[in-house]
Amino acid sequence: MSRMLIGVDWGTSSLRVARIDRPGDASEERAVPNGILSVPPGGFPAALADVCGDWLRNRDALVLVCGMAGSQQGWVEAPYCACPAGFADVAAHLKWVEPGRIAIVPGMRCEHDGMPDVMRGEETQVFGALSLLAMSDATLVLPGTHSKWVQVSDGRIERFSTFMTGEFFALLRRHSILARTMAVETAEDALDEHAFSDGVHYAMHTGNLLAAAFSTRTRSLFGQLDAGAAPSYLSGLVIGEELRSLQLSPNAGPVVIIANEALTHRYEVALSLLDVRSRSIGSEATWRGLGAIARHLENAQ
Repeated sequence: MSRMLIGVDWGTSSLRVARIDRPGDASEERAVPNGILSVPPGGFPAALADVCGDWLRNRDALVLVCGMAGSQQGWVEAPYCACPAGFADVAAHLKWVEPGRIAIVPGMRCEHDGMPDVMRGEETQVFGALSLLAMSDATLVLPGTHSKWVQVSDGRIERFSTFMTGEFFALLRRHSILARTMAVETAEDALDEHAFSDGVHYAMHTGNLLAAAFSTRTRSLFGQLDAGAAPSYLSGLVIGEELRSLQLSPNAGPVVIIANEALTHRYEVALSLLDVRSRSIGSEATWRGLGAIARHLENAQ
């Protein structure tokens, strides 16, 4: 890239920025807990300048913003790009905040039997993972509050599905009767792999999370599950339910996991129990994805 590229990943609760070099790697990163919900109306330019105003003084810099900054509650709403879509489609649907200089990457939408599904930010991570792994066909999972399973063919996102796995876990962990059988929650509950694996297996066998979840309480009542292991067991149940519904084949290619270290480990363990291979990519996928979009823009000029 002939221009300096500033990548911005603006989510609901945090803001990450990076100076991105030509291959799509971050030469410098900064992060603050200033998600879109903490920014007052009209305050997005100032909030971004607070984090990387020294970089923005380069008036020739290209700024690409992905994530929830393009939502209705964000900086400027960027309409969803319809699947199937690749780099060219995303680049064609950028929402320019400042023409030629600051743009928001659109999210994506698809339909399942007439029911809409959407994502914002994950599409950039997917494109980045494809670039990092030199892949054009892949099945990817982006675990989190709302996990996304994405199918890519010939470099294009064909379809995706959203699972409220992380949110369901948090609700059951903190606000249900099950919470009374568990140890006090810490910043990050340590994983008990044995209990987690039991949860995955039971979810696959039961095929009904509404029924399986209550076993967290009954096993605790009869001394089969201690309070410290119960959160791991419940995590296995919800992740197992997610995997059960997908009917993954051990004979297919590896599933690409894009997540932090803790979530990646849980999905690696769960997938291995089903004899499904996996590969993993971290937060660098976002910067590589923004770099790829920037290169496409440059080549199209």
